[in-house]
Amino acid sequence: MNKTQLIDAMAETSGLTKADAKRALEAFVGATTESLKSGDKVALVGFGSFSISERAARSGRNPKTGTTINIPAKKVVKFKAGADLAL
Repeated sequence: MNKTQLIDAMAETSGLTKADAKRALEAFVGATTESLKSGDKVALVGFGSFSISERAARSGRNPKTGTTINIPAKKVVKFKAGADLAL
């Protein structure tokens, strides 16, 4: 499912217009992004939680040339599914 399909599904199930569903989705993504940038965790009970995880610096290998390269440390977003999220 891509963003357009998600907006269509949100509009259909909620009774919102597609424009309102798009604004709602963009507001959710924006608020989640800002919260994660400030170091907070975003938890949606029954769905899952988003948090920031730090990856340590490490060495890797360039697959084309075989030379060793240094991969810097960075922060990444981590999602953990909730127990009620059954597939």
